[in-house]
Amino acid sequence: MHDFGRLLLRVTLGVLILLHGITKLRGGMSGIEGMVEAQGLPGFLAYGVLVGEVLAPLMLLAGFHARTGAVLVAINMLFAIALAHMGELGRLNNTGGWALELQGMFLGTAIAIALLGPGRYGINQR
Repeated sequence: MHDFGRLLLRVTLGVLILLHGITKLRGGMSGIEGMVEAQGLPGFLAYGVLVGEVLAPLMLLAGFHARTGAVLVAINMLFAIALAHMGELGRLNNTGGWALELQGMFLGTAIAIALLGPGRYGINQR
C-alpha cells in the first residue's frame, strides 16, 4: 500500500508540473527569460525551467531516478517562487488560503518524494 501511495504522489506531481512545461514549450520562453533577466541573470538560464517542468516530471512519471527528478522539481519551484511569486509570500488569497498554496503543494510534494523514494512501481525504484 505504501508503494501505491508513492506512485500516486509521483504521478500527480509529474502530470501537474508537466502541464506547465508543455505550456512553456508551446508558448515560448520569452516571459521566463524576461523574469530571469530582470533579476540581472543571463537569459539562457530561463531554459532551466524546461529541466524542472519537462524532464523532471517525465522522470517522476516513469519512476526513473525519481528522487533526482523530485529534487529538480523542488529547485524549479524555489526559483519560481523567488522570480515570480516573492511578493505573494505572506499573502492570503480571496478565499482565505495562502496565495502560494499551489506552489507550496508542489514544493512539499517534491520534497516528500525526494525523501520517500519512488516505491517499487518505477523503472529503477530509486
